[in-house]
Amino acid sequence: MGTKRRVPVRRGVKAAQPGARDAFALIAAHGHEQVSYWYDPASGYRGIIAIHSTALGPALGGTRFWNYASDGEALVDVLRLSRGMTYKAAVAGLDLGGGKAVMLGDPSTRDREAIFRTHGRHVDSLGGRYLTAEDVGTSPADMAYVVQETRHVTGLPGRSGDPSVLTAFGVFRAMHAGSRFVWGRDGLAGKTVAVQGLGHVGYGLCELLHRDGAKLVVSDVDAGRVQRAVAALGARAVAADAIYAVPADVFAPCALGAVINDATLGVLRVALVCGAANNVLADDRHGDLLERRGIAYVPDYVANAGGIISIYQEVAGWTAERSHAKADAIYDTVLRVLTIARDERIPSYRAADRLAQQRLAAAEKAKGLPHRV
Repeated sequence: MGTKRRVPVRRGVKAAQPGARDAFALIAAHGHEQVSYWYDPASGYRGIIAIHSTALGPALGGTRFWNYASDGEALVDVLRLSRGMTYKAAVAGLDLGGGKAVMLGDPSTRDREAIFRTHGRHVDSLGGRYLTAEDVGTSPADMAYVVQETRHVTGLPGRSGDPSVLTAFGVFRAMHAGSRFVWGRDGLAGKTVAVQGLGHVGYGLCELLHRDGAKLVVSDVDAGRVQRAVAALGARAVAADAIYAVPADVFAPCALGAVINDATLGVLRVALVCGAANNVLADDRHGDLLERRGIAYVPDYVANAGGIISIYQEVAGWTAERSHAKADAIYDTVLRVLTIARDERIPSYRAADRLAQQRLAAAEKAKGLPHRV
């Protein structure tokens, strides 16, 4: 389903649970070009693909497999994530639009071929307007099933592969830029970093920080991941709900989104927030409140752009060296965003949004498209 008109909205949209009657209104409010639902009773596949913008190029975004509490929750998630991908690609300087796919179900299922081949047919039905890749709950091996049904897939085994390595590196360089802005130096040696989430990206970031001389405090819902970080990296473990109040220099959210919210803002004891998670702010006003508290915030889609850069490597035919250099340039982008925010006295998320919107507006004007946010 498509929308004829896009309504500008603030980036932080509360996670309401829409019913069938207001789903169209929600899609229009987020300003999407197209949202596609697909259900296949044979495989049990239930999927939603959201295309936010193709002004800069085909919409790229991974496929998230998650046990959502409701269909409405899944819709809100795919709309927010796909819009974030538009801004992420725009600020990173990539010729890509923003999209996302979510699959509703148990991501631990072993019967993966049928469901992911169905997902491949869903992707293919969009005719190349959307390119998919792995995300939370999926892997390059899953994408190998998807590619049997469509060529519009990246992040395949033997090609760019797992994007988490470059994502972690990009966040690390973003954190260096944040350190330069806050403390006047790049390195994290001697600084305490509280890392929430030890998946592929979070643990990879911890490895980089450990080699950089940082002190690590970690949490994860998986006790095995925590024990690994404690044993291999000398990290200090805390309970999942205690990570927010840890006295530290940096808070690095690397799990799910909306972790900067009414409950956590008051207990944060850090100078910098910079992590790999998407949609870190539960609402835009939480970015405003971070600013008022004097806590520097590296906008999530700027910090974690290494993943989309890694995937773009396949699309554009880049070498691994060129992709690495592009991820390294996240450092410069972060400094630019934080400097604009300081000089114009606006929250950093607004500064990042402005850069993205300027690039999108230029592309839309060149193509004779109506202005979209």
